[in-house]
Amino acid sequence: MIREGLYYTEDHEWLRLEGDEGVVGITHHAQEALGDITFVELPKAGKAVKAHGPLAVIESVKAAGDIYAPVAGTVASVNAALDQTPERVNQSPYDEGWICRLAGVDKAGLAGLMNAAQYKAFLAKG
Repeated sequence: MIREGLYYTEDHEWLRLEGDEGVVGITHHAQEALGDITFVELPKAGKAVKAHGPLAVIESVKAAGDIYAPVAGTVASVNAALDQTPERVNQSPYDEGWICRLAGVDKAGLAGLMNAAQYKAFLAKG
């Protein structure tokens, strides 16, 4: 399940541009590999992040790991619903399970990300 119109990273994050902001989450592939998500440590609003730098932490029944920022920007808001229902990342990784919104997205950084076809090919390589 790979959505068109998103940008993807090799670490399985996605970015959707909405005006001047970018919405960030993890891919269907990532949530499937993690298994049942039990906790998401969301970033603080106002936090400046670098491209591919740590953004959030996600924990599941199988593992814990970092979520990285696809591009540089500043955390504008977070999906506070994940505090009570982290399983939204499993149920709806591209809609209700988003992690945060970044303001001031460095659009030059988009060149280093994959489109849906490139991400599909990346996954096929295993």
